[in-house]
Amino acid sequence: MEDVRKFIVFTLKNQSYGVDVSQVHSIERLQKVTEVPRTASFIKGVIYLRGTTIPVIDLRERLWIGQTDTTDESRFLIVEIKEMQVGLLVDAANEVLDIGAEAIEPPPEMIAGVEARYLEGVAKLKDELLILLDLEHILDMEEAQEVKQAIN
Repeated sequence: MEDVRKFIVFTLKNQSYGVDVSQVHSIERLQKVTEVPRTASFIKGVIYLRGTTIPVIDLRERLWIGQTDTTDESRFLIVEIKEMQVGLLVDAANEVLDIGAEAIEPPPEMIAGVEARYLEGVAKLKDELLILLDLEHILDMEEAQEVKQAIN
């Protein structure tokens, strides 16, 4: 039987991205973000969700592809990164896709302005490329520490 994985598909700057569904706790509508002073510009602040304080990262800004202009379609992907819950601000969360292992290729050095170190691979779909992010590399250890300090 073919190896199939499920990915949550979302958009940033009109490009589709995916993260493994096992890393996503929930997809949430936007709510007020409380700013935290003296943090990196991509750390937008914190939200309080179901009894937990969660740091919010603007994923566009983190990947060096601009800042997110929030709309009614914008969402927080609540994900697990380096053993902490983080809210990733994305333009829209679209669907869940099953992708066979044979459709996933290693990442190029850079695609859609995103460096390879943030990528798990690229999936070739019928009508587009889906950029697969490696969430464990979205933050390095120093940045992860800064995010943790934002909630303490």
